[in-house]
Amino acid sequence: MPSSPSDLLAAAYSDADRTIDLRRRLHRQPEIGLHLPQTQAAVLEAFDGLPVTVTTGRSTSSVVAVLRGARPGPTYLLRGDMDALPVQEDTGLPFASEVPGAMHACGHDTHVAMLLGAARLLAERRDELAGQVVFMVQPGEEGFHGARYMLEEGLLDVVPEAPVSGAFALHISTSYSSGTVNVRPGPMMAAADQWRMTVRGRGGHASEPHAAADPVPVAAEIVLALQSMVTRRVDVFDPAVVTVAHIEAGSTNNVIPDTAFLEGTIRTLSPERRADVVAAVQRVAAHVAAAHEMAAEFVHVEGYPVTVNDPGVAAQTLETAAALLGPKASVLMPVPMMGAEDFSYVLQRVPGVMAFLGACPPGLEPGEAPANHSNLVVFDEEPLPAGVALYAQMALQALAG
Repeated sequence: MPSSPSDLLAAAYSDADRTIDLRRRLHRQPEIGLHLPQTQAAVLEAFDGLPVTVTTGRSTSSVVAVLRGARPGPTYLLRGDMDALPVQEDTGLPFASEVPGAMHACGHDTHVAMLLGAARLLAERRDELAGQVVFMVQPGEEGFHGARYMLEEGLLDVVPEAPVSGAFALHISTSYSSGTVNVRPGPMMAAADQWRMTVRGRGGHASEPHAAADPVPVAAEIVLALQSMVTRRVDVFDPAVVTVAHIEAGSTNNVIPDTAFLEGTIRTLSPERRADVVAAVQRVAAHVAAAHEMAAEFVHVEGYPVTVNDPGVAAQTLETAAALLGPKASVLMPVPMMGAEDFSYVLQRVPGVMAFLGACPPGLEPGEAPANHSNLVVFDEEPLPAGVALYAQMALQALAG
């Protein structure tokens, strides 16, 4: 008899101690980037004893585990990311990071713990599965393109006779009420590109700016022009965010420098807007500089694409969350987030969803609590079993036969 949502949720809560213990172990020993040997070892240990076939990445510390059901069928992917951020933790938690300058400030430790909890639930229910579940445990989400490396190594074809045909991921967040599942169809998170530019002038003495070509006011003019470009040239219904995050020029108070350096990001929600805004930033910089008889050298670094949720899977996720956790826990997000995610690479290839699991700490309201990436962020652990059950239920539904 198939597992009911209530039975699955009860099983996840009965296994909560193991889920939370793994989360805290990972939290104490965060690792950054694409190569996470200690984290990978902990993940492999957690998979040990389960009826899965495990492979590790050739170019990164990724882990892929395949659970085969009792009957043939399609292949469904569940993803958890496992890298940390270069942040010094100041939460004071008893299981706070023991690694100076590194912290699981984005909650990836919870993602891994929930994914492994789901693997245990699904392993116990192999008879209910018509097909395969692929557990994707990836490094390098925080700007290192870890998912792209895994795709290049054949992630979606790890079951040759039945390539991955659907995917699901959870992301924890203190920006939503604890225990809620927040999702929307279509663009869910933004594309994130980086840019750098150098305004080249001519240095001189600060007392004689007319004898030099001062790049500093030109850089300042570019900053203001970029903001006007966004508000006057970008459709508010297909938005963009252009941020100048770093400006650097000069070395002392009485020397006009030769150059001024600027860098920042571009966030967009469609490929068309993305291309348009990248070109516009370059054009504005070049023309403002030219008006002052200077040049602006522009470098664009392509980041993650837009994270686009499949509308049908998004609707199914909301229905599943309501059945598992109650109608109030299922929340349709009114607008996308302008953060970025490399799960976007997977969703470019197969229909699926990324959803947010609310974990605002008790006693605080969303918006008051320190947010993801803060050195003070604390995630409520109580809804982790709910995330475990949601991961498992999405796979069970996809492979019900």
